[in-house]
Amino acid sequence: MNYRLAYALGFHPWEDLADHPPFADKLLELIGREEKGNGPPHGRALDLGTGSGVWAVALAKRGWQVTGVEFVDRALARARERIVEERVELRLVHADVTALSEVDVGSGYRLLVDTGTFHGLNDDERRAMARSVTAVAAPDAALILDCFEPHWRGPLPRGASRKDVEEVFEDWAVTDVAVADSDPDPLARVARFNERFYVLRRA
Repeated sequence: MNYRLAYALGFHPWEDLADHPPFADKLLELIGREEKGNGPPHGRALDLGTGSGVWAVALAKRGWQVTGVEFVDRALARARERIVEERVELRLVHADVTALSEVDVGSGYRLLVDTGTFHGLNDDERRAMARSVTAVAAPDAALILDCFEPHWRGPLPRGASRKDVEEVFEDWAVTDVAVADSDPDPLARVARFNERFYVLRRA
């Protein structure tokens, strides 16, 4: 999917998911498990493909030390505005998730969250992202991936199965699979999104 074009056209429905309880509640539940019921600070978190920073801001409010990475300039501009509006502290880095080593993203991230980047990449990009993410993750890290069910959807993300995830994240193990949206709208049913959250841990 061409995210630069999408943001240029003002097409970014994924930003609305923060206000969609079936998705947001489940994601925040999974994040809460990594907080282990303890108060903040929780450690370092990396929001992969942060877009306008919807989830980066949510993580920062929960007490994570957040870095958001994004390669679309327009999205980053929206993220900077959101940070000011929400009065939170977090770091934004202009970066490609397949090449984090090319910029100063840092390392030692306990939590890594991807709410829709991986499942839109081609096979080579997915392998590169897996290597890139593994290199910056802490030894006890958890990774949460949001993926559509594999299916042709024209310009929309093609999706990824559990097998697709496991094949590239060789140094990780899938420990949980959860339904990401239990109340899809008509478009979601037609497009057969059938979203799943895959939770992985360093093997």
